[in-house]
Amino acid sequence: MSTPDSSPLRPKLLGRATVNAVVAISVLYTLLPVLWLVLASAKTRDALFSSDLLSLSDFSFVQNLQDLFAMDGGLYGRWYVNSLLYAVVGAAVGALVSVACGYAFDKYRFRHREKLFGLVLAAVMVPQTVLALPLYLMASEAGLVNTFWAVFIPVLFNPFGVYLGRIFARGYVPDEVLEAARVDGAGELTTYARVALRMLGPGLITVFLFQLTAIWNNFFLPMVMLSDQDLYPVSLGLYQWNSAASVSPEYYPVVIMGSLLAVLPLILAFVLLQRFWRSGLTAGAVK
Repeated sequence: MSTPDSSPLRPKLLGRATVNAVVAISVLYTLLPVLWLVLASAKTRDALFSSDLLSLSDFSFVQNLQDLFAMDGGLYGRWYVNSLLYAVVGAAVGALVSVACGYAFDKYRFRHREKLFGLVLAAVMVPQTVLALPLYLMASEAGLVNTFWAVFIPVLFNPFGVYLGRIFARGYVPDEVLEAARVDGAGELTTYARVALRMLGPGLITVFLFQLTAIWNNFFLPMVMLSDQDLYPVSLGLYQWNSAASVSPEYYPVVIMGSLLAVLPLILAFVLLQRFWRSGLTAGAVK
């Protein structure tokens, strides 16, 4: 004989079990490819085409790592440095630009402000692949095709980052604090740099992480803009090696090892910056 409280508990337990199952499947879906990448990177070329990835034989992690940085005269190291320049520097500058624009949209009143912000929101919905050809034509007119700047300059401007910048400016920067700074004689640039920007720290880190991920995984724009292998990012370089692997199988182990190393900067960035991302820097700013 069931108690009055047993029937309400069953839907709760069933719902909790369903949620746990969905979460477990999502975790497996995310981690299994990474696990395969880690195991495959430690295997020889012959072992990759067999079903012995879980065995301890044919262990060749160090040799694959050496082959990766020795292949084609050490091109992978150059590609890695290029990706770091494109992604880290580009994401840092792009985050500063996006947050500054979002702050201006939220804190200043100017003509056609909402219409211009509507254009920003419309630009969020435009796929980056659609913009590749117009950007190529503009870079060609400016003489920037097949240069570092052809890839670096377009990634500095991110409409979604501007949208996030405005959201964070509205939530993290109280108008009362800005008015107090102006009463104390601070100019607009000083108020933004010394007061608002510190409060926008979590927003800045969030936009930076989004930018870093997007630029690091950027593939189509470098493929359109670049023909010099020395300027390739990791994503485009590994694609070229993977295409060559069908003719030269020795590229397979280095492509897998290169893919494993290519994941590490994004993981490190999220692990190291998550405490800044989650922190509330404006706690206690307004009494």
